[in-house]
Amino acid sequence: MASLSESEGTNRGGMWELDQNLDQPMDEEATRLKNMYREKSLGVVFGDLGTSPLYVFYNAFPHGVNDDEDVIGALSLIIYTLTLIPLVKYVFVVLRANDNGQGGTLALYSLLCRHAKISTIPNQHKTDEDLTTYSRQTYEENSLAAKIKRWLETRAYKRNCLLILVLLGTCTAIGDGILTPAISVLSASGGIKVQNPNMSTDIVVLVAVIILIGVFSMQHFGTDKVGWLFAPIVLIWFILIGSVGALNIHKHGSSVLKAYNPVYIYRYFRRNGNSSNTWTVLGGIMLSITGTEALFADLCHFPVLAIQIAFTFIVFPCLLLAYTGQAAYIISNKQHVNDAFYRSIPDAIYWPAFVIATAAAIIASQATISATYSIIKQALALGCFPRVKVVHTSKKFLGQIYIPDINWLLLILCIAVTAGFKNQSQIGNAYGTAVVIVMLVTTFLMVPIMLLVWKSHWILVVTFIVLSLMVELPYFWACILKIDQGGWVPLVIAIAFFIIMYVWHYCTVKRYEFEMHSKVSMAWILGLGPSLGLVRVPGIGFVYTELASGVPHIFSHFITNLPAIHSVVVFVCVKYLPVYTVPVEERFLVRRIGPKNFHIFRCIARYGYKDLHKKDDDFEKMLFDCLTLFIRLESMMDGYSDSDEFSLPEQRTEGSINTAFLADKTVNTMCSNGDLSYSSQDSIVPVQSPLGVNNLLTYSSQTNRTVSNEVEFLNRCRDAGVVHILGNTIVRARRDSGIIKKISVDYLYAFMRRICRENSVMFNIPHESLLNVGQIYYI
Repeated sequence: MASLSESEGTNRGGMWELDQNLDQPMDEEATRLKNMYREKSLGVVFGDLGTSPLYVFYNAFPHGVNDDEDVIGALSLIIYTLTLIPLVKYVFVVLRANDNGQGGTLALYSLLCRHAKISTIPNQHKTDEDLTTYSRQTYEENSLAAKIKRWLETRAYKRNCLLILVLLGTCTAIGDGILTPAISVLSASGGIKVQNPNMSTDIVVLVAVIILIGVFSMQHFGTDKVGWLFAPIVLIWFILIGSVGALNIHKHGSSVLKAYNPVYIYRYFRRNGNSSNTWTVLGGIMLSITGTEALFADLCHFPVLAIQIAFTFIVFPCLLLAYTGQAAYIISNKQHVNDAFYRSIPDAIYWPAFVIATAAAIIASQATISATYSIIKQALALGCFPRVKVVHTSKKFLGQIYIPDINWLLLILCIAVTAGFKNQSQIGNAYGTAVVIVMLVTTFLMVPIMLLVWKSHWILVVTFIVLSLMVELPYFWACILKIDQGGWVPLVIAIAFFIIMYVWHYCTVKRYEFEMHSKVSMAWILGLGPSLGLVRVPGIGFVYTELASGVPHIFSHFITNLPAIHSVVVFVCVKYLPVYTVPVEERFLVRRIGPKNFHIFRCIARYGYKDLHKKDDDFEKMLFDCLTLFIRLESMMDGYSDSDEFSLPEQRTEGSINTAFLADKTVNTMCSNGDLSYSSQDSIVPVQSPLGVNNLLTYSSQTNRTVSNEVEFLNRCRDAGVVHILGNTIVRARRDSGIIKKISVDYLYAFMRRICRENSVMFNIPHESLLNVGQIYYI
């Protein structure tokens, strides 16, 4: 076999990889996309933060202002809260904890799962770590990171506690996606009543509901198009609020600028003490940083650098000017604190400002809606949410998705909250509770991220925790005190979604454990002989299983109830890994099970949490191409090495994608888990494309005839017919289970299984080729 020269590849970890040199046109395209991202990030990511001036002071002083010093103290709190949380914590620290450009609570969890064995579904294989997107750290034996890693891995309850924390943050973030459109659109619509004081509140609510329906109806166009549509409007919005703020500072006095001295925060607390009014103000000020977590969750749509530049040089200065100007206006017009934003706008530009504010509120909604889609997609891949339809809305950008079922559910809940409360104050109380809980979860998750992934010094970790909690805990307590004033809404929403996600994940894990414990011994399969004790009829049977190793119980159930089996049997495992994407050229692993005359194979299709399985339109053809290439390359490897496992080369054909393969060749003894063991260490030897393989490997004519015969046999079986065999599994609780488990498994999980999408739809399997095999699992 010809070897690769140093100019053709580099050796990394014992594996040769081809260098990929980017040409000038690709560099120009990358530059164009980066500039485009910076423009669009204003349109989607910062919309929520930008509309906070509409309702912050109203919620901070719902009963009016009695003292100018209270306004100065509140403004000082807003200034330094914006500085410490969105700017310092998120923009310059948390955004760096992204998972290859993916943000959000579940992205942090996926990142941790790669650096410690904390995943509750143990379906990973050592070959998964060879993926180019599977980055992880190594630790010294006695380092602090290694000790924390071992501590997390020792007990199952620690992994479960971490999962519960992650799900809590995730479910609260979903609640944020419901409350943001409600308060943003209702606050913007309230501008109508400022110029028409006699107008009924019901009309304002009706206008808000109509706008909400329009917002959610646009979602199927995708974040890409919506971002392009509203990016200029949001830029105008930030310029508007910054200019109006500067005008109010000039018009009503610059004495308000003393709030930039943090000593006024101390004076405010010393003067007001632990009064209920103090906590009311804190609860309202908390709304000034709403949208910060959506900024992190929407990271999948935009690069970190684009968000950092836009926030530092546009968003942050404009917000400071807006709040400072409103504070100056309120000091001069204390009676207008409830609608200070619209009252402070000059009459000449009032209605244009109202239109821009409404458009900005729509973008604020878009930010959290997009974040909710990303969260649900990540939860789907991690086995924490029922299967729903996911639509990729952009052919260019991975991660821009639309989930119809979730979209209409969010719309219904948004309308219910808006029409039910009809009050910005109560919605604001609910909103603040949701935001601060998600922030606390992110703070706690950053501790293992900083220690395990970044290997930060413990002093830096402690500093981060202290500064974050010093700000977030007082706001958390302020929001808790408002539970009876609307703060209960996000808790109810979070609890409902938490029950759904935890029950689904629990049953998924138990079903996987059941299949692991009940899988068939290879000794039994080999004992049946090449015919498997049945009639081998022409055709190919793809048997779908969640197991990445061993023969699933569904197969024994199938062959013991039917008199025949297909001539070629392929066990197909579609599994998701804790990575954001699996490159298509590394997606498939193919292995042979048993001797060649058994004609039994295993194909593992690996996906990341941002990948969409249904995008592989002709999945059946891809599987068949995998088998054909595997057979050819397996024979080419005969005599090349006495090693038992190979990573086989890539294939590039017109209209297809590159695919990497793994072959198991030699049968020696049985492993305890039912798979075949190997007699030597794994060896990974990439070779060139089969299109030019004659220039690299020469094998005997006898081997060539053997390969041709097997490939011809495979083609005849495909022509005879292909059947996809899926397990129609019913999960039930055991009779001795508790009442809570019976309700969760027998009713809630069963109901979710009935209403969610079928596996055949998720796998894009033709209905005429589908065969369901029923089973009942008791857990």
